[in-house]
Amino acid sequence: MKRSKVFGVVMLVLASLLAVYAFAQKNNKKGATAKKEVLSEDVIHWISLEELEQKMKKAPRKVLFDFYTDWCGWCKVMDKKTFANKELARYVNKHYYAVKFNAESRTPVTFMGRNYEYMPEYKAHRFAIEMMNGQMSYPTVIIAGENLSFVNPLPGFQRLDMMESVLKYFATVKQPSQESWNEYKKNFTATWAPNE
Repeated sequence: MKRSKVFGVVMLVLASLLAVYAFAQKNNKKGATAKKEVLSEDVIHWISLEELEQKMKKAPRKVLFDFYTDWCGWCKVMDKKTFANKELARYVNKHYYAVKFNAESRTPVTFMGRNYEYMPEYKAHRFAIEMMNGQMSYPTVIIAGENLSFVNPLPGFQRLDMMESVLKYFATVKQPSQESWNEYKKNFTATWAPNE
């Protein structure tokens, strides 16, 4: 009788150890996969506002903001058809910092010495309201200059070819103008192929 109890306890301990080992292995694989995706140049390296502020202090760059909401269907389409494009991702990662921001987030943030929080009367986050000049339309992409020297909102769904022209234009200009954009657009030819 004692022998069977000891055997049962040993088996229970072994089963528990195997379960813990299996769980650890599964989570380790997930972590390794997640790390590969983060390091891949074929996906946009989205960062938080806090990370953006730190990066801008060390190495200023232009910024791509994507303002979205959880319920926005066109935001999801843009994620799949535009932002998931490998050539676009590589270009963004090389020339911009990228921030994806839920415009209806209720999480307070501090950015560049200012506090921002959700404003129930607008059903939106103050950071989104200010960046979008109160024109709350989703999705809205904003291209901003180094240290936010300029802010250019692009409301609505943006096709891959349109995003290519915009990203390449803003990467090459110090201070955008309607005249320089019109001249650039006349000679621009899209080259990024949609993902298969």
